[in-house]
Amino acid sequence: METLVATVLIVIIFMITSAILNNIFSSSIKNSTIEIDAHLNELEYLYKNDKLKLPYENDFNKWNVTLEEEKQQGHAYIVIYATNKQTKKQLTRTIE
Repeated sequence: METLVATVLIVIIFMITSAILNNIFSSSIKNSTIEIDAHLNELEYLYKNDKLKLPYENDFNKWNVTLEEEKQQGHAYIVIYATNKQTKKQLTRTIE
C-alpha cells in the first residue's frame, strides 16, 4: 500500500513540475523578440545605406513594422515602430 501511495505522489509531483516548466517555456517563447530585433537591425542597416525609401511598412511574421520620418524642434530623425499583432507589444527605435 505504501508503494502505491509513494508512486502516486511521485507521479503528481512530476505532473505539476511538467506543467510549470511548460508554462515557463511557452511564455518565454511568446515574449521573445530575438527575430524582430534582427529584422529591425537589418532595416536600420538598409536605411543607413540608402536601400529603403520612406515611409516604409511591412509585415514580418506576427509583427507590423513601420519606418517614418519625424521632426522635432527642427531636427529630423527616423523612427521604427514594430507592433505584435497578437500581443499588441510595441517596440520603438530611433535612427539619428
